[in-house]
Amino acid sequence: MRGQVVVRLKQEVLDPQGVTIAKALDNLGYEGVGSLRQGKVFDVELATSDPAVARTALESMAKDLLANPVIEDYEIHLLEDGSGNGEEGNG
Repeated sequence: MRGQVVVRLKQEVLDPQGVTIAKALDNLGYEGVGSLRQGKVFDVELATSDPAVARTALESMAKDLLANPVIEDYEIHLLEDGSGNGEEGNG
Protein backbone atom coordinates (compact mmCIF):
# COMPACT_ATOMS: atom_id res chain seq x y z
CA MET A 1 0.00 0.00 0.00
CA ARG A 2 1.17 3.49 -0.74
CA GLY A 3 0.80 6.37 1.64
CA GLN A 4 1.49 10.05 1.56
CA VAL A 5 2.28 12.54 4.31
CA VAL A 6 1.75 16.21 3.40
CA VAL A 7 3.47 18.63 5.78
CA ARG A 8 2.77 22.38 5.87
CA LEU A 9 3.63 25.22 8.18
CA LYS A 10 0.83 26.10 10.58
CA GLN A 11 -1.26 29.08 9.46
CA GLU A 12 0.08 31.26 12.27
CA VAL A 13 3.72 30.61 11.25
CA LEU A 14 5.26 33.01 8.75
CA ASP A 15 6.14 31.32 5.45
CA PRO A 16 8.89 33.45 3.85
CA GLN A 17 9.51 30.88 1.10
CA GLY A 18 5.82 30.98 0.17
CA VAL A 19 5.92 34.79 0.05
CA THR A 20 8.99 34.67 -2.21
CA ILE A 21 7.36 32.14 -4.54
CA ALA A 22 4.18 34.24 -4.74
CA LYS A 23 6.24 37.33 -5.66
CA ALA A 24 8.16 35.36 -8.29
CA LEU A 25 4.91 34.13 -9.83
CA ASP A 26 3.66 37.72 -9.99
CA ASN A 27 6.93 38.79 -11.64
CA LEU A 28 6.42 36.02 -14.22
CA GLY A 29 3.01 37.44 -15.09
CA TYR A 30 0.78 35.13 -13.05
CA GLU A 31 -1.77 37.60 -11.74
CA GLY A 32 -4.24 37.00 -8.96
CA VAL A 33 -2.08 34.96 -6.57
CA GLY A 34 -3.13 36.49 -3.25
CA SER A 35 -1.03 34.28 -1.03
CA LEU A 36 0.89 31.05 -1.30
CA ARG A 37 2.18 28.60 1.28
CA GLN A 38 4.69 25.88 0.48
CA GLY A 39 5.01 22.46 2.04
CA LYS A 40 6.57 19.01 1.73
CA VAL A 41 5.17 15.74 0.40
CA PHE A 42 6.52 12.34 1.47
CA ASP A 43 5.45 9.35 -0.66
CA VAL A 44 5.88 6.13 1.29
CA GLU A 45 5.57 2.55 0.03
CA LEU A 46 4.34 0.37 2.90
CA ALA A 47 4.60 -3.42 3.18
CA THR A 48 0.97 -3.86 4.21
CA SER A 49 -2.43 -3.98 2.58
CA ASP A 50 -4.28 -3.13 5.80
CA PRO A 51 -5.40 0.54 5.81
CA ALA A 52 -5.48 0.72 9.62
CA VAL A 53 -1.90 -0.56 9.90
CA ALA A 54 -0.76 1.81 7.15
CA ARG A 55 -2.44 4.82 8.77
CA THR A 56 -0.91 3.99 12.16
CA ALA A 57 2.56 3.67 10.62
CA LEU A 58 2.25 6.95 8.70
CA GLU A 59 0.96 8.79 11.78
CA SER A 60 3.93 7.50 13.77
CA MET A 61 6.39 8.53 11.04
CA ALA A 62 4.87 11.99 10.84
CA LYS A 63 4.95 12.53 14.60
CA ASP A 64 8.45 11.08 15.09
CA LEU A 65 10.32 12.59 12.15
CA LEU A 66 8.51 14.01 9.13
CA ALA A 67 6.75 16.95 10.82
CA ASN A 68 7.77 19.38 13.53
CA PRO A 69 4.57 19.64 15.63
CA VAL A 70 5.58 23.02 17.03
CA ILE A 71 5.41 24.77 13.65
CA GLU A 72 3.89 22.25 11.20
CA ASP A 73 0.62 20.42 10.56
CA TYR A 74 0.36 17.26 8.49
CA GLU A 75 -2.19 15.23 6.57
CA ILE A 76 -2.15 11.49 5.95
CA HIS A 77 -3.36 10.10 2.62
CA LEU A 78 -3.73 6.41 1.82
CA LEU A 79 -3.26 5.75 -1.89
CA GLU A 80 -4.58 2.29 -2.62
CA ASP A 81 -5.25 2.49 -6.34
CA GLY A 82 -2.02 4.09 -7.54
CA SER A 83 -3.82 7.12 -9.03
CA GLY A 84 -3.22 9.54 -6.19
CA ASN A 85 -6.82 9.18 -5.01
CA GLY A 86 -7.42 7.72 -1.64
CA GLU A 87 -8.56 8.20 1.91
CA GLU A 88 -7.59 11.46 3.57
CA GLY A 89 -7.04 12.37 7.18
CA ASN A 90 -5.64 15.22 9.25
CA GLY A 91 -2.74 15.02 11.63
